[in-house]
Amino acid sequence: MTRRISIFGATGSIGQNTIDLIKRDPDAFEVIALSGGQNIDQLAADARSLGAKIAVTADGALQPKLKAALDGTNIIVAAGREALLDAARQPIDICVSAIVGAAGLEPGLLSLEQGATLALANKESMVAAGALMRQTARKFGGTILPVDSEHSAIFQLLKSEESEEVERVIITASGGAFRDLTLDQMQDVTLEQACAHPTWDMGQRITIDSASMFNKALEVIEAKELFDLSPDQIEVLIHPQSLVHAIVGFRDGGLTAHVGPHDMRHAIGYALYHPRRAHIPVERLDFAKLAEFTFAAPDFRKYPALSLAYEVLERGGLSGAAFNAAKEIALDRFIDGKISFLQMSEVVKRVIDTLFEEETTQGDPLLLRDILAMDQRARSVAADVIKKI
Repeated sequence: MTRRISIFGATGSIGQNTIDLIKRDPDAFEVIALSGGQNIDQLAADARSLGAKIAVTADGALQPKLKAALDGTNIIVAAGREALLDAARQPIDICVSAIVGAAGLEPGLLSLEQGATLALANKESMVAAGALMRQTARKFGGTILPVDSEHSAIFQLLKSEESEEVERVIITASGGAFRDLTLDQMQDVTLEQACAHPTWDMGQRITIDSASMFNKALEVIEAKELFDLSPDQIEVLIHPQSLVHAIVGFRDGGLTAHVGPHDMRHAIGYALYHPRRAHIPVERLDFAKLAEFTFAAPDFRKYPALSLAYEVLERGGLSGAAFNAAKEIALDRFIDGKISFLQMSEVVKRVIDTLFEEETTQGDPLLLRDILAMDQRARSVAADVIKKI
C-alpha cells in the first residue's frame, strides 16, 4: 500500500535521510509536501525528483527563487508560516516533522489532526506541548512515533512491555564535542569547536546542543512526555561509542538494551514502515569486532542543562515551553558570538527562575495559545537577561 507522506524540514539531516529511504522504495510512498528553509536548490531538486505536490520555503523572500527553480513543473510553490500550516493540513498518512525548534510545533499538531502518523524528530514539540500533542493524537486518531535514535529505541524496547513492570529508562549520550574536557577547559571554547561532533553528522544547532547537553536535556523531558515516566525513572549515561541508544530496566532487575549503528536511517525507517520492519541499508554490527562499550555518569556541574531539565520536570506546566524558548535564544546568541558557551545554561536558568518563582507543580497546558504566549514571553525575558550579562 502506498503511503502519502509530507516532510517538514526536508533539507536538514533528518529530512535528507528520509528522502534517501523514500528513493530506495519509491512505490511505497507518495510525496505530498516538502518544506525547507534557505537551501532552495536542494528543496527544488528533491521536490522534482520525488514528484512532490507542494514545495514550501519558510523564508517568504525566497519564494521567487523556489518558483523559478520549479518552473515547468506542476508543483505548487508557497512560502511563509501560513503556507507551511496549509501544507500541514493536507490529508496524509505520515508526516516527518524535522523542523528545528518551536517552529515545528504547529505543523506537527495539524498533521495529527489529519489522523496521521507523526514521525517526530522535532523533540521541542513534546518539550513545550507534550500534553497537547498527546491529547490531539487521541482526539483525531493520530499516532506519535519518535524518530530520534534514543526515543525510537525506548519505544521499541517498551513495545511489548507492561508499564508497571518498567523501573527505569536510561538514555545514552555521546558526550558531544567536549566530553573529554574539564569544566575549566570549557570556559573559552569556540563555536567551531562546539560544532565538531566526535560521532554523529548533524546540523549546526543540534551539534552545539549535543556539546552542551541541552539536546539530552530536551530528550529527558521528551521521554517523560512520550512514555509517561516520572523524573526519578529517567537516567542519563555517557556512552562515547554511540552504539547503545537506550536501556530499559525492569522491576525484576533485568535490563534490555537497544544496540545499533549511529545511523539515523534506522529510527526514521522504523517510523516510516511501522508497525512492520523493512530492510534499511544501515551497517550491520559485528560484535566480534567491537572493541568496547563504555559508560559514565554525566557531571551535572559540567552539564547544568541536565539539572535544568529535571527542574522543568518537577515544575511542569508551561515551564517546558519556557525552557525550550530560552534555550533557542541562548543558542542564537552563542552562534552570533554575543555570549559564551557556558553562559547558555546560565541564561536559561535565569529565565526559568524569573518566570516560575513558585516551586509547586503546575497542571499540563492544553491550550496552544498559552504555550505560544509563554514561548514569546520566555524569548523576551531571555533577551533581557542576555543584555545584562
